[in-house]
Amino acid sequence: MKLNYFTMLLSLLLVLFFTSTNAQQLSTSDSIDAFVQAKMQQRHIPALQVAVVRSGKIIKDTTFGIANLENNIKATDQTIFSINSITKAFTGIAIMQLAEEQKLKITDPVSLYIDNLPEAWRNITLQQILTHTSGLPDVLDAEEQVMGHNDEQEAMEKVKQLPIEFKPGEKFSYNQTGYVLLGQIITKLSGMHFTRFIEERQFKVAGMKLTRFGDSYDVIPKYAGAYTMTRQVGDRFVRNNTPGIAYMQFPVFFRTAAGIQSTATDMANWVIALKSGKLLKQKSSIDMLWTPAILNNGKIGGFNSLTNGYALGWPTVTREEHPAVGPVGGGRSALFVYLKDDLSIIVLTNLMQGNPDQFIDEIAGYYIADMHQANGFGLPKNIKILRFELLKKGFDKAIPVATMLKKKNPAYQLNENELNAWGYQLLSLKNPGAALSIFKLNVALYPNSDNAYDSLAETLETTDNPTEALVNYKKSLALNPQNKHAAERIKALDK
Repeated sequence: MKLNYFTMLLSLLLVLFFTSTNAQQLSTSDSIDAFVQAKMQQRHIPALQVAVVRSGKIIKDTTFGIANLENNIKATDQTIFSINSITKAFTGIAIMQLAEEQKLKITDPVSLYIDNLPEAWRNITLQQILTHTSGLPDVLDAEEQVMGHNDEQEAMEKVKQLPIEFKPGEKFSYNQTGYVLLGQIITKLSGMHFTRFIEERQFKVAGMKLTRFGDSYDVIPKYAGAYTMTRQVGDRFVRNNTPGIAYMQFPVFFRTAAGIQSTATDMANWVIALKSGKLLKQKSSIDMLWTPAILNNGKIGGFNSLTNGYALGWPTVTREEHPAVGPVGGGRSALFVYLKDDLSIIVLTNLMQGNPDQFIDEIAGYYIADMHQANGFGLPKNIKILRFELLKKGFDKAIPVATMLKKKNPAYQLNENELNAWGYQLLSLKNPGAALSIFKLNVALYPNSDNAYDSLAETLETTDNPTEALVNYKKSLALNPQNKHAAERIKALDK
């Protein structure tokens, strides 16, 4: 039987389409691999897993590095990483599952479910606990250890003796006590221990075959371990040049706050299950899960300028462009669900201070081009306006362009710290000439800032201009005689 011309042409076009699509995906994946490996080297991350979800499917799932440095064991897609406080996002879902079953309301006071609470705790709501706006005293002590010697009753007795920290809803303050209370509530209302409830209703439903609860004291097959770049000497922390072993202990009663061990594949399947309605049946439940708390002053509060809000166990990345929810854990793991982009990215590492939340947006940029730092993503509004003009007129015109923008709009203001941060970003993007122009602009705008002169001097030094660098270090030190960095560089350059 002969194929007609149209059928042959259609077949050829389909082959070309899928070949081109696969080549594009491969190119994107290769670019991400190169970027991730560079970050691992820069940050001394021993092992890392990255998974990417689009259209309800895992489109990338790759593992790099060494899981166990002591025995030089290579990481694989079966390697299990601690996700630390990303565990709280599972707790948020568990509470919303009970809410869907009408066993609780997140607006209920905690005293409706737990007896013998201090009077000041009684009217705090489940929502305030989930969003870290409760004002509860923290069950972690000054050494960041869980009170009570791993005994729940002792821990609760100790924390109940502490005063409330602030009026509920007044501000965001990261707090573990409330999550211990949430564990008690889940156990009481579900009829099983909260760890089993999460295992049955989330791990099993999502097909998370390797995920489990545990910590450094548990024997976990294929565990990536935990490493840190700092060690404590007296009352201060000293940064190492190479990773050292870190130990993490999460008592069972504390495991609504931290304690889940997982893989990027399992976490990707969990995101897919959540977004497809397998974990929460109602879209309104997910909307509530991901809506940041509004404080008494009408604002939102979060960890920093990136994860700037907090919802029900989920930090939020509240911004105009590409908003996301972004659970982070232990400075070592991050999961961003981009709410308007059909894109989710999971990055797990075994290094505390690896901070993948700081570069996960850049990974997203390989799928959404305008999210690359090189394209200006993440810059404050007024910096973006300046960048737009400088791309047309040249970075060497930074000072007159800024003057022109101010003349056009007297309310236009360039923030010193934002300019400084942009200058260092340009340096990291291998654009020292543009960075130098921005630091010179910052000095012109803020002539009484020792930090502005210090940054300019540092950039001049790295661009092989030691004479000018020395002049600016001296200006910085004159403005701030306590500037140790400037003093050290002056001493070195004077030689």
